Amino acid sequence: MHFTHLLLSLCCVASTMAAVTPRQIPSLAKCLLDAGLGEAVLVRGDPQYVEREASYWSNSAKLSPAAILRPRNAKEVAIAVKALAAAKQPFAVRSGGHTNWAGSNNIADGITIDLSFFNTTTYNAATETADIGPGSRWRDVYSELIKHKRAVAGGREGNVGVAGLLLGGGNTFFTARRGFACDNVVAYEVVLADGRIVTASKTSNPDLFVALKGGSNNFGIVTKFTMAAIPSDKVWGGMAFLPKDIAPQAVDAVVSFTNNVANDPDSNLVAMFTHMPDFKDIVVATLYANMAGVEKPAAYNQWLALPEILNTVKNTTISEMAFEYNIPANLHDIWFTLSFKNDARILNKAAELHVKLVEDLKAFIPEQTFTTQCLFQPLPTVFGKNSVAAGGNVMGVERQKSNGVLWLATAMVQTAEQEKKAYPLVKAWVDEVKKFASTIDGGLQEWTYLNYADKSQNPLKSYGPENIRKMKDVAAKFDPQGVFQKLVPGGFKLSSV
Repeated sequence: MHFTHLLLSLCCVASTMAAVTPRQIPSLAKCLLDAGLGEAVLVRGDPQYVEREASYWSNSAKLSPAAILRPRNAKEVAIAVKALAAAKQPFAVRSGGHTNWAGSNNIADGITIDLSFFNTTTYNAATETADIGPGSRWRDVYSELIKHKRAVAGGREGNVGVAGLLLGGGNTFFTARRGFACDNVVAYEVVLADGRIVTASKTSNPDLFVALKGGSNNFGIVTKFTMAAIPSDKVWGGMAFLPKDIAPQAVDAVVSFTNNVANDPDSNLVAMFTHMPDFKDIVVATLYANMAGVEKPAAYNQWLALPEILNTVKNTTISEMAFEYNIPANLHDIWFTLSFKNDARILNKAAELHVKLVEDLKAFIPEQTFTTQCLFQPLPTVFGKNSVAAGGNVMGVERQKSNGVLWLATAMVQTAEQEKKAYPLVKAWVDEVKKFASTIDGGLQEWTYLNYADKSQNPLKSYGPENIRKMKDVAAKFDPQGVFQKLVPGGFKLSSV
């Protein structure tokens, strides 16, 4: 009897061991095994593989790679990149996994390098900086830094990953004072295509340093960001929801707020005309945030005079706000973006066409389980000026000649079939707004925000000829074989500009 139990136990152990033998790992991952990284490889059927795929924010990005590599340190990332490059094996790089479109941070039937173990934040009081892992989420970054009454100019939505936001520029609560998120990075630890691990800063590889400020995944894999720390204790902020019939007054309030950002650089605004399943209708939703902790500052006077359905605004912390402000996960997501002149005519046109989009979606989603956003954010000229003052980046926002609005157009639906039907409708909405803005003098602005862009858009091209040249020179210098152009198909590629 005991012998039988022992034999069964040994069989179970052998079966478990067989499940992780190299023979079970796809041939295209053999180069990783040969490089000594077998323990870090996950394959389909592994519980951790299933968990990592499920953890992508958007269902649109869940592509079932042949294998997932979870390196534990920069050295293992370097070994992996060298091995994959030598084998000419396509791969993807994932940090937080928040980009919505398929193929941006994952790869079907390839290798995805998952940086989720790079998830620590360390505050350095002597240098007033924070070392942040690329696989961290902003809510966790803020949770650590608030212990020291500090923050960084990072994401406003708590579930967003660190690396994607920073490498795409990053609009933040502090942009009106300190420039974009990337302008607040003081050093990058980068794994290059040949496996070297280098530092990019103002004094070390300064050309690479600037190119990484908005240049995305074209130059290497960042394994650590060092950012300037910002004193931060209490802030005043939260969400407010207003009825849809005040839409024209809300547009006027966006325009007024945008024109006055320079007068109160501590106050922020995100204004959404949004259809939400909870309301079964369009509402106007706003995010207020005064980073100096001033309650109801004059910047919001126009907004606070409007009737409200619900209000969660309070004295809080940036950490608490990041936990509260989260876009729903596990949906199929469509995002497009434009920048246009701060002109009420354009905003009203976008809002009117949003109403039409919602009605069109109701035709094949009768239960109204979808969410849309016609989202307006201030894009005043002071943002670009702050970037220049901070040392410059490659996004070219400083070329903007008048105050603008950063517009995000989204639809979030339950199924892949609904996404397929909704995509052309959202694209048509964006095309109509773009066409209308072009009829107004200076109405359509050139800059396209990479972190909001659809895969059909070309944000790198919008950075301007000089910045494109800079980025291409840096890519040729640090990745002469074009590993991150040819073998990393995800994201926006310089080779496509």
